[in-house]
Amino acid sequence: MQLAIIIMAAGKGTRMKSDLPKVLHQANGKPIVSYVIEKSLALQPERTILIIGHKGEMVRTATQHYSGIEWALQEPQLGTGHAVMQAEPALEGFRGDILILSGDAPLITETTIANLQQHHHTRSAAATVLTADMDDPTGYGRIIRNAESGDVEKIVEQKDASPEEQKVQEINSGVYMFNAEKLFGALKRITNTNAQQEYYLTDVFGIFFNDGERISAYKTPHGDEIRGINTPDQLREAEELLRDED
Repeated sequence: MQLAIIIMAAGKGTRMKSDLPKVLHQANGKPIVSYVIEKSLALQPERTILIIGHKGEMVRTATQHYSGIEWALQEPQLGTGHAVMQAEPALEGFRGDILILSGDAPLITETTIANLQQHHHTRSAAATVLTADMDDPTGYGRIIRNAESGDVEKIVEQKDASPEEQKVQEINSGVYMFNAEKLFGALKRITNTNAQQEYYLTDVFGIFFNDGERISAYKTPHGDEIRGINTPDQLREAEELLRDED
């Protein structure tokens, strides 16, 4: 099955207390997005598209030495769903799997991505989300599973979660595998009627569920891999883990 990868790298990263695009903050001497790009290219995808936004030309310049990278501009930034929409023109006619990765999560491994893709096909899913259990899931989207099938019913963002949903400890990593045609079909149907007034990529899961599509979840036992970097402290922690990786 053909594979295309979309890397989300448009964010500002205000909690980093710097005007530098978040994905260009360095860990052990290179931008955090470089780790994600290198692991992506190692999978030998047909297409690799970097979604850029805040200071996009700076991100493009910092990543242009990678062979096989394309860029799609998200301007203005209207949410994760809107970000993925910007890659649709480049992927017109593509009929394989689409892997969505976060440019600020450099600890993901090729092994976990391979396991995610295998699970996606074993379950014959329209979409598969990479998840993990967290003792303190505050700030993360929650995975709401169907009580009977165990498949995913929806993903609820922290700000939109009910008190009961906020008790769920299985969290959304922001890493997904999609059937390309079904993904772009569902993106045309999402709205921005939520607390942030943004187009959430996670809303496609509710659309799939209502359409009777299978939504699966692959839970990694390695929770560190899905850590996103949002603060200087988290960057320092990731640096240590990346050194261990080497």
